[in-house]
Amino acid sequence: MTPARVLVVIPTYDEAENVVDALARVHGAVPDAHVLVVDDASPDGTGDLVAAAAATDDRVYLLRRTGKLGLGTAYVAGFRWGLERGYDLLVEMDADGSHPADRLPALVDAVRSTPDVQLAIGSRWVDGGSVVDWPWYREALSRGGNAYARWMLRIDVRDVTAGFRVYRADVVERMALDTVDSKGYCFQVDMTLRVHDLGGRIVEVPIRFRDRLHGVSKMSQAIVVEAMLMITRWSLQRRFGRRRAAARR
Repeated sequence: MTPARVLVVIPTYDEAENVVDALARVHGAVPDAHVLVVDDASPDGTGDLVAAAAATDDRVYLLRRTGKLGLGTAYVAGFRWGLERGYDLLVEMDADGSHPADRLPALVDAVRSTPDVQLAIGSRWVDGGSVVDWPWYREALSRGGNAYARWMLRIDVRDVTAGFRVYRADVVERMALDTVDSKGYCFQVDMTLRVHDLGGRIVEVPIRFRDRLHGVSKMSQAIVVEAMLMITRWSLQRRFGRRRAAARR
């Protein structure tokens, strides 16, 4: 089997305490992977640390943006960058240590080894998955949000909000990325739904998710509200026959 060209896209904003370790963890797990850090003009110097790493490691790249433009748009920019350069697999991964890099090989293999699998999700809520050191209310919020999305959208994915995932590049290339209007964490729901609507098979690989060790979480009440509103809107559109464009025209 020809080795797949893997691009790991890591969006950052004020991740100076984490980003160098993130690069090391990725390359410790998948040495041949390339990493693109999409930095939203972090005032703490995250971009400069990545630029220094890229100067000595040809597997590391930096895409600087002009301001804090949101998670969804960062991933779309990273995906476009990867598609233009012919990568086969596109990976979403956080810089903060919450996504276990040692599960990257399993996620990559889940897509690479089975032609009809278009998306592999690192899942907290399937058998074998877990979270570490979460308070009960945060776990309840995540489980409840995923159950709501699964019921409203009629999609059989246990962890539709998960942000650790691998896409086959050709399914992303078929998407109408210019119609992605979800900037926060509901971007994950949006992208899962697009893969589903394009007929792609989605699999879930169990992971052990842990909270960040350094820095401040980007989660907020506004992000949760945005996700619930968008999921409700998409559900109504689908039920009344006004589905969003999943593919490029």
